[in-house]
Amino acid sequence: QVQLVESGGGLVQAGGSLRLSCVASGTIFGIFSTNVMGWYRQAPGKQRELVAIFTSRGNTDWSDSVKGRFTISRDSAKKTVYLQMNNLKPEDTAVYYCTMRDSRNVNYWGPGTQVTVSS
Repeated sequence: QVQLVESGGGLVQAGGSLRLSCVASGTIFGIFSTNVMGWYRQAPGKQRELVAIFTSRGNTDWSDSVKGRFTISRDSAKKTVYLQMNNLKPEDTAVYYCTMRDSRNVNYWGPGTQVTVSS
């Protein structure tokens, strides 16, 4: 069973930065460096939405609202994916979820980490 655990959330003022981490553990089917993996977020009263994700095509999909401010990366040796968030805005406030889809097309989600941006 795969577990994803996020960390790095918190309270930050507008214009500040945070780096989220997501560590994967357990038996991971496929190759970590090529599995679909990334971040979604869900603000209160809203649907969960894509932030950034490494796709099966080998590229990265982004939410237009974070392009140029957020960066996604991963370290295969550490089984970790990161989300560097710069120039944060109050509208970035949400619970951020890490997700992974392995080679069997099984989707996994972490429990989420809260990011709150004050104005």
